[in-house]
Amino acid sequence: MAVTSNLKSIFAAAKTKKIYKTLDIMMDIFDKIDESKGGSIGKYQSIAHGYFAFPKLEGEIGPHMRFRGKEVLNWSLNNYLGLANLPEVRKADAEAAAEWGLAYPMGARMMSGQTSKHEELEDMLAKFLGKEDAFLINFGYQAMISIIDSMCSRFDVIVYDSECHACIMDGIFLHKAKGGKSFVFPHNDIENCRKKLQMAQSYLDKETHKGGILVVTEGVFGMAGDLGALDKIVALKKDFNFRILVDDAHGFGTMGPNGRGTAEHFGVMDQIDLAFGTFAKAMAGIGGFIASTEKVVNYLRYNMRSQMFAKSLPMPMVCGSIKRLELIQTRPELRENLWKIAHALQDGFKENGFDIGKTQSPVTPVYFKCANIEDEEASLYEALNMIIDLRENYGIFCSIVKYPVVPRGTVMLRVIPTAAHTMDDVRYTIDTFVQLKNKLLSGEYAKQTPSILNN
Repeated sequence: MAVTSNLKSIFAAAKTKKIYKTLDIMMDIFDKIDESKGGSIGKYQSIAHGYFAFPKLEGEIGPHMRFRGKEVLNWSLNNYLGLANLPEVRKADAEAAAEWGLAYPMGARMMSGQTSKHEELEDMLAKFLGKEDAFLINFGYQAMISIIDSMCSRFDVIVYDSECHACIMDGIFLHKAKGGKSFVFPHNDIENCRKKLQMAQSYLDKETHKGGILVVTEGVFGMAGDLGALDKIVALKKDFNFRILVDDAHGFGTMGPNGRGTAEHFGVMDQIDLAFGTFAKAMAGIGGFIASTEKVVNYLRYNMRSQMFAKSLPMPMVCGSIKRLELIQTRPELRENLWKIAHALQDGFKENGFDIGKTQSPVTPVYFKCANIEDEEASLYEALNMIIDLRENYGIFCSIVKYPVVPRGTVMLRVIPTAAHTMDDVRYTIDTFVQLKNKLLSGEYAKQTPSILNN
């Protein structure tokens, strides 16, 4: 009876102008899809899909693959050390798949998905990074969100770099959703980081008296290729009580004398409290890990929801990762060749007047200025024409990045060298980029509607 009465009241109130307006703006949750056109990136899906977004690279993984039926020189692979197609890696993957299949182990590790191979890989990772323990994770993105969620209660404060990856940002959004506090410092600005630590400490002293501080940054920032200032951040520990979580997805296997990552590069491995890495970059696989003290790792094992309620990493990926980690430790020439190619590529770009930013890693961004800096649509068309020319006429495939990731009127071509590339690949690419720059400066790319818009 009470429900019926309430409904009558609602319909009666709906006769007023105010309520009619409210009803008028109510819509189906799907309606916003038409209005937003898919968001900042998705709004271009009608022209981007299959070419600029979701492109299909086919054939054996390596520097030369096929794109839309044509062979291209590929600079867009997360395969830094060229491990993906090494015979011993393919053999380990195939043997594990034949012996175990893709389903084993079945279930989450906490319930039924634990194996000695999972433990073996964790032991190897912990020893490699000089930590007491490590915990395997299925996917890096999900795990980073879950690590932050597990480590930080609503009483804790997060201090983070403004250029942190989307997975870190999503973890921080979740932290804020449960009432947690966070402070951001401009990218690698250590003095501002100090100020934010002071603010975090002041907040804790006044508001809770219960929480701690977690600083989050990256080892290698994957878009621009520069390094997180790990040595300078950990030096702040002498003045502040905090723990540091480092996402070293692009640094693990590539940075440091032994490939142990960006912390090894800076000589601060023992001062990184939570070391996070993935298998999706240097290891050319799936999965990742978090390494720390035994106490902390065991805490995460029993609290990371993204792992507790997810199926265990399949055995072929575990066995394949064991082989990959062995090769990282026993085949230093793979990393040496990666850096040989990276240095030749980056030196060649700089010698020819290209802006490659502040990269200190193999990640190589090349920045171009469009002629139509003020007109975003016109500069977008220039960028599209340039990348179409690069792929269709020069046979080079790399990623293109536009605003808002880079400033308006700027195009960034992101080039990822690997140990499998050759010096001939480097020379051809530099020569091609010189021609692209000349065409861009002459306004050639601004004179035509991108051909893809006519298809």
